[in-house]
Amino acid sequence: MEFSHISVLFNETIDSLAIKPDGLYVDCTCGGAGHSRAILERLNVGRLIAIDRDPDAIEVITERVGKNSNVKIVNDNFSNIKKILGEEKADGILADLGVSSFQLDNPERGFSFHKDAPLDMRMSKSGKSAFDVVNGYSEKELFTVISRYGEERFAGNIAKNIVRSREKKAVETTLELAEIVKNSVPAKYRRDSHPARKTFQAIRIEVNDELSTLSEAVSDMFDCLRPGGRLSIITFHSLEDRTVKEKFREFASGCTCPKDFPVCVCGKTPRGRLINRGISAAQSELDSNNRSRSARLRTIEKIK
Repeated sequence: MEFSHISVLFNETIDSLAIKPDGLYVDCTCGGAGHSRAILERLNVGRLIAIDRDPDAIEVITERVGKNSNVKIVNDNFSNIKKILGEEKADGILADLGVSSFQLDNPERGFSFHKDAPLDMRMSKSGKSAFDVVNGYSEKELFTVISRYGEERFAGNIAKNIVRSREKKAVETTLELAEIVKNSVPAKYRRDSHPARKTFQAIRIEVNDELSTLSEAVSDMFDCLRPGGRLSIITFHSLEDRTVKEKFREFASGCTCPKDFPVCVCGKTPRGRLINRGISAAQSELDSNNRSRSARLRTIEKIK
């Protein structure tokens, strides 16, 4: 199976983990095994747990690194990391959020607004699909999804026109949906970027439940680190990044007493140390991979 994924901020991400040859590392979104391979190259007796919810990714990583005796491959959602690790604690955990290049470039998966395909967008290839959202949600529900997860200012027009269109026939393909969105926004707005980008992002997030459990998942990842372990997360839009930033800030904060208190009464101390405050792609990477334009890497180290 051909599974190509261009890992953004690749070197920065691997360096951020400060990999120890005998450590335990978790790649929560192993995809095409790019990060996983790089982690394995730095291990000798150490181990890697590679997780992905996409069965296609699991098939590929099994082909690419599955014969390595110090790799455990798990087809699951990283939100279940505590269950996956059990009593073990990791020296480093990585999560590359969002959709992979393979998923975007494979028309059959229905993630792209550039190619005609059935409305799908399911990372796990099971459960509720984009077709179900587009054709089953009420106008109000569609407006909420598109405005909240896409931060789309024309969400009202888009939701209304989706409902009008499906009254004639079901909206079945990606290009059908993209055309509805294009006709729902002013011509000037269409020149700034592809008019369907935010709507497709919103529907994909809804289909895969990407944000509702993210805050808890970040907490669970941090809890699964041993002292000195590092958590690195790559985000691709402001909603993800805001959640990760707020959680990292919470872990790194100490006393939360009001400033006018003469002494601390809460007793809270920092649980983590920020390694960086958000790294973006360098111009050289932007020139070769425009999908890195919105990527941001944040890393925190767990302290005693």
